[in-house]
Amino acid sequence: MPTVSPRGDRQPPDELERARLWLAGHGLGEIPPTAALARRLAVRQSSRLAGSLLLAGFILAVALVYTVSNDPATGPSGPSLPPSASLLLLTAVVAGLVAVQALLDRRVRRIDRQVAAALPRRAAHPVRVGWRAVLGRPRAALVAGTFAGAAALTAGALTSADPGARYGAAVVLIALCGVAAVVLVQLRHVLTRPAVADDEASLTADVILRIEDARETAMPTMVWCLPWYLPTAAAPGTAFGWWTMSWIVLIVVGAVVLVAANLADHRRGGLAAAHRERLVNP
Repeated sequence: MPTVSPRGDRQPPDELERARLWLAGHGLGEIPPTAALARRLAVRQSSRLAGSLLLAGFILAVALVYTVSNDPATGPSGPSLPPSASLLLLTAVVAGLVAVQALLDRRVRRIDRQVAAALPRRAAHPVRVGWRAVLGRPRAALVAGTFAGAAALTAGALTSADPGARYGAAVVLIALCGVAAVVLVQLRHVLTRPAVADDEASLTADVILRIEDARETAMPTMVWCLPWYLPTAAAPGTAFGWWTMSWIVLIVVGAVVLVAANLADHRRGGLAAAHRERLVNP
């Protein structure tokens, strides 16, 4: 049965409890949970779960498309689908990924609009919430550097004389384009959507939600997982160890940057403290 939040809103008890724990986890335990916040958190949790399953399915689809190629490197016993056809199939898979992710984002935006329409008044952020606030320079550099490094390594593989390596690089490049499109669309929504808040407390919660959405979107895990098969695409005896070592370096450097950014947030006292400091010193 739904219960009444401290502001008089009705919401299932488990969702209000989730909102209370979320506020406490961000140092906002003095703020009472609301039905609006509980509903926004619930839709984000379900959408992120669906998005994680979608990306896992995408990785499997990329691997499957790669394995059904009739590239000479697969040998005479390999599957019969020509490389050109498999690349077209992969392009269709990428388009499907972008479309489904757009539907998940649309669902989140729809709930936010419904919550905003029910507010008795609307508040605006006193300071513009741009990419530096929601991502921060280290994470922005991480996502940009990860995509740039992945694209450079893939371009290097495309120049290989080995046809199997070139085909594997083409698969990775198409997949990278799809992931980049998803990230750009999501970040644009996070940066441009209006605030869903009616007072100072809900404005702070809105900023933290925006930051969490942006950082979840910018996590480079998907890119790190993409090209696991590319070295095996090369013909036996091909000197392709540089690819594996370079990709390991890319992942290690990215992980170090991510840990350093998280530690910096912790030293500042969390997202809420950083937002309050930004209001004092814009």
